[in-house]
Formats: sequence, C-alpha cells, structure tokens
Amino acid sequence: MLKKGDEAPGFRLTDQDGNEWALEDLRGSKIVLYFYPADNTPGCTKESCDFRDSYSDWQKAGYQVFGISPQSTASKKKFATKYGFPFPLLADGDKAVAKAYDTIREKLEKWEGIPLHVKRSTFVIDENGIIEQALYGVKAFGHVKALRESLEV
Repeated sequence: MLKKGDEAPGFRLTDQDGNEWALEDLRGSKIVLYFYPADNTPGCTKESCDFRDSYSDWQKAGYQVFGISPQSTASKKKFATKYGFPFPLLADGDKAVAKAYDTIREKLEKWEGIPLHVKRSTFVIDENGIIEQALYGVKAFGHVKALRESLEV
C-alpha cells in the first residue's frame, strides 16, 4: 500500500472527452485522485456528486480533481453528462493504474451484475508528485466532506 511521502505512480489515461492526462504533465499542481468501482452505481454517484458540488472550493484551494475507474471513456461520458461533472473521469480499462496504486479488490464483488474490481480510495498528491494522503477503503457517504476538512478546503 502507498503511504504519505511515497512518490505517486505515474499514469497516462484518457478522460470522458478523449483528452489524455499524465501525472508527469500535472507537476506544479495539487491533485486529488479518487478511485471508484463503477460509473452510475449509487455510492460512486454520491461520491462523485460530492466532489462536483464542492468543485469550486477545490479549485480555489488549488486542487485538480480526477476520478478513475475501469469503465470505458464512453461510459464515463454518459456518467459525466448525466451528472454534470466538471472534472475529468479517467478510464483505466486494464486496471494498470489501479494496480499501481494498490486499489484492486482482493475479493471481487458485484453490484447488479457489474464487477467491482476497484476499492474506493483517494490520494492527495502534492505539486512534486509526492503523496500527502493515501486513503484506502473510504466510504462513499461523508468521505469528501472529511477530506475537505482534513485539507481545510
């Protein structure tokens, strides 16, 4: 498991609009990178909407927010459009980034037939690519509020 002070694993992924994002290109920015199991599931929708609803506060505090899950960019596009997410949702189809961040579930769970390979986790990464917080197994409800309080956002 990653911990505070570790270098954040690099990634290069595509978002819901076809834009490519790489951690190395984001140096100089503070990042909130949250992994969620699946688009359009109740918990993932709640967590993502909480980030959406507080997005202006994240921006004012200098953070860029990114959501990551294994579903396709097309799935991300539907999810982002339906709920009006103003931040990138990144498609990690082969789960390579989830593996690098150690967010793969040991025991596979399903929700309405959808395999949930990724455990809900959030990483706060500083301007130099160093992990400030590594939060594994967070709950969808209340997580964003607690994170905002810990970072004073």
